[in-house]
Amino acid sequence: MASIMEGPLSKWTNVMKGWQYRWFVLDYNAGLLSYYTSKDKMMRGSRRGCVRLRGAVIGIDDEDDSTFTITVDQKTFHFQARDADEREKWIHALEGTILRHTLQLQEAETGLVPSVQDFDKKLAEADAYLQILIDQLKVGLDTVTSPVWPFSHFSSTINPVDGIYQPSLEPPIVNTTMPTQTTLPADASQVCKSDVRPSTLSVGPVVTVMGSLQTPTPNSTGSGPSGPSSGIASPTHIPLPSHSVPDFSYSSSEDEFYDADEFYQSSTSPKHCIDPSGPQAASLLTNEAMGLKRPNTTESLNSSMSNGTTDADQFDHEDRDDDGEGESVEEHKSVIMHLLSQVRLGMDLTKVVLPTFILERRSLLEMYADFFAHPDLFVSIAEQLEARDRMVHVVKWYMSAFHAGRKGSVAKKPYNPILGEVFYCHWDLPSETDEPSPNETVSEGPVPWSSSNSVCFVAEQVSHHPPISAFYAECLNQKIQFNAHIWTKSKFLGMSIGVHNIGQGCVSCLEHDEHYVLTFPNGYGRSILTVPWVELGGECNISCSKTGYSANIVFHTKPFYGGKKHRITAEIFPPNDKKSFCSIEGEWNGVMYAKWATGENTVFIDTRRIGIIKKKVRKLEDQLDYESRRLWRDVTLNLKQRDIDAATDAKHRLEEKQRAEARERKENEQQWETRLFHEDGECWVYDEPLLKRLASQRP
Repeated sequence: MASIMEGPLSKWTNVMKGWQYRWFVLDYNAGLLSYYTSKDKMMRGSRRGCVRLRGAVIGIDDEDDSTFTITVDQKTFHFQARDADEREKWIHALEGTILRHTLQLQEAETGLVPSVQDFDKKLAEADAYLQILIDQLKVGLDTVTSPVWPFSHFSSTINPVDGIYQPSLEPPIVNTTMPTQTTLPADASQVCKSDVRPSTLSVGPVVTVMGSLQTPTPNSTGSGPSGPSSGIASPTHIPLPSHSVPDFSYSSSEDEFYDADEFYQSSTSPKHCIDPSGPQAASLLTNEAMGLKRPNTTESLNSSMSNGTTDADQFDHEDRDDDGEGESVEEHKSVIMHLLSQVRLGMDLTKVVLPTFILERRSLLEMYADFFAHPDLFVSIAEQLEARDRMVHVVKWYMSAFHAGRKGSVAKKPYNPILGEVFYCHWDLPSETDEPSPNETVSEGPVPWSSSNSVCFVAEQVSHHPPISAFYAECLNQKIQFNAHIWTKSKFLGMSIGVHNIGQGCVSCLEHDEHYVLTFPNGYGRSILTVPWVELGGECNISCSKTGYSANIVFHTKPFYGGKKHRITAEIFPPNDKKSFCSIEGEWNGVMYAKWATGENTVFIDTRRIGIIKKKVRKLEDQLDYESRRLWRDVTLNLKQRDIDAATDAKHRLEEKQRAEARERKENEQQWETRLFHEDGECWVYDEPLLKRLASQRP
């Protein structure tokens, strides 16, 4: 890779609230992305700002092929290329630069001692750069009347050996800056002849400290005196000062250089940093940080461990949405950074093992049950007399089904379900009278202990690779059912993780023989290095082939240059008509407003005012071994107690058990048999749906 890459990009500025043309220069050796207001300003060395790339993270937008972001030093910088190809070139070059300097940081942290061969290579590199500097000095002396630098500045470079090693009577100073490994050009003389961008290359003394060989850095920021350094530039360039690689990314106008909103919206962001290497810091981490996470021993560890026998105690009402879900991930930032160094932009994360601390205390199968957190809206679909009204109520239930899935302000990832894992629950519908609803159970239904007036739900992980979950819900009294399958495909987007929900669902109103087929939005975990949050994005459709009614629903992702979070819009269309009779807009986790063809404006649904009905789940002791809460109980308990190591061990045991079972099936040439669902074409269908059971009862 070339040491220098340059070209035009547009940069978002907060002052102008728009894109501004800038000329960018990427210095591969220095790990620095500088920008100038024009190419001419770059030639004159008038730098507008720069981005330090060591420890940086590149982000891309899954829905925009020309923009990208760089996040470093708790700042996010936004750039726009001409097209996808140009963006790919810049990202490729930036990733290579970031990887190089990140690897150097890892080598410094591991304390590996370089070999003699490494020393010889560095010696040759230093000798080559020395000759370059001498030649450059001669050019400078020939073109100016007085020296650009004091000649004594190069006293240590007269002899190459002196320039590589200088014994000192003073105690050696440990340079805390990350050592930079430079790459020797194939023909060192070509560096001077080429149009090299301003850069600083240190050829100061290499000091051996505690058996570790330190190579010079482009910019020493240690507390002690650093070796001599000089800028390399072609004759038409004015060299940058020796501090051309700053401690932090900067701009001549900080307000217009980056979008700080992503890092300073939350009060949980750290206000200052502690050196993790010092003994005081270790004491603080041990005594204070760990003390803050000590569980409250007076509270029940798990309400589901109760052995009560009354009807009220028969079910576990705990949704695991209690304390501890609002924390940032700052304390685990090093683990996340290590994880990010192992993945590339666009990589499929399906098989990547994610750290345990980012897990939400429930399975993905249980999260899907939140689609029915408003079961009364679901059954109201079947209560409508007109096809148009049924379509409107399908849309109303669908648009209200997503807000309940979030249990806290911080986004966390639910457990990846184990193959064959199942989850059962049900909701008792609110009664219109004070009299208790009949408690007649439906023994042949998916949840045999639920009543005929309940909405019951069952889910199963039917495939592990690819990860596919199937789930089914029904209400016997209202003769309505729902069947769906979702294949989750995760993609790494830099500062975000995108989850594509591939699959579909079908609401069936059995008395009207209507089937409403719908799709699901994609999910995005944003700001994964600070306080993660979730947003939905993508266009979804709902259609009924029998009636001809349809709806288009768009979940809008937040643009970084303004706009609101969680926006949603929808249009509902009558049969054979491209003009909608109802337009809806608002926030999917807030208020949504409807504008009807008659001109009337109404509140379509207010998720903040409608109550969430708690699902009922059997006690752990009554559950089967492969039911979600029982399967993950050790992981859940340890996460609740903030014991990450124990939670990780419990999770590892589950995963190893699954791998062992897969190996055994492979050795015995056996295929996995699903428990509750079967594959039908490209769909997964519940074995005994209400439609099938009612048909079998007909004479």
